[in-house]
Amino acid sequence: MKTNALAQVAELNAMPMPQLKERWKAVIGTEPPVQNRAHMVKRLAYRIQELAFGGLPEETKERLREIAESHTFEAKRPGKSTPIIGTRLIREYNGERHEVTVVHNGYEYRGRHFKSLSGIARVMTGTHWNGPAFFGLRKPGKVA
Repeated sequence: MKTNALAQVAELNAMPMPQLKERWKAVIGTEPPVQNRAHMVKRLAYRIQELAFGGLPEETKERLREIAESHTFEAKRPGKSTPIIGTRLIREYNGERHEVTVVHNGYEYRGRHFKSLSGIARVMTGTHWNGPAFFGLRKPGKVA
């Protein structure tokens, strides 16, 4: 059964979307909630393994519920399109690797604090850029 589960997980990436949707209905028992292929594959893989190997122990589920209820998860993101605090954005530019860390109230790049990704892109390139587009968080020309 466990080997079969691993084979089922391995097959998910090669499935065409209609077959993936049918697999979702069979394994999860509902209509697929989204058209996002990556989400569907990850969720299906988790559920298939959960059924084969077992889920989290009840004590762990209870502890996670307690943590969730005791914390407020608002204000973790400086802006709507900003990744969560602690995320590292990596961009190679002119053969050099650049790392930016999302911090409270902005970004950190090479020990300096910036309020926007556009400011960092300007420092890196010497020209004006849409920061989220430069770092691949948004398609160029698209407004948040």
